[in-house]
This record gives sequence, structure tokens and C-alpha cells, in this order.
Amino acid sequence: MGPIKVVHVHLIFEKKDFYFGSLSAVFETLDEDRIGIKKSTLLHAKMEDGSVKMTKRARIVVSHLIRGNR
Repeated sequence: MGPIKVVHVHLIFEKKDFYFGSLSAVFETLDEDRIGIKKSTLLHAKMEDGSVKMTKRARIVVSHLIRGNR
């Protein structure tokens, strides 16, 4: 099984953190005005593991889930 993608969204002014499985899933919970970026812009940003996108309202980080051995 490959790495599991995690999208961490930190809302700067609300001081809240959200975790999602994809960039598209972010917009099912949070609207564009709250994040400070349009869905189409974020999807075309080519964010890969370790990428960070800053807006005036949020910090968006794409990473992967670290799991232990079974």
C-alpha cells in the first residue's frame, strides 16, 4: 500500500486546523472565501508531497500519513 495523502488546512484568523484526504475534499467543508483561494486555482497549483500554499487566510500543506509497521 502506498503513502496516504493528507491535506492540512490551517485557518490563520480562526486558529483552526482541518485534515483532508484530497484537495477537492477541502471545498466540501470549507468555502473559497474562508480559505482565500478558488478551488480551480488550488487544483492547478500542482501541489505535491511537502508543498505549502499560503493565502491571506490559510496555510495549506500537502503531506502523507506516517504509519508504523504492523
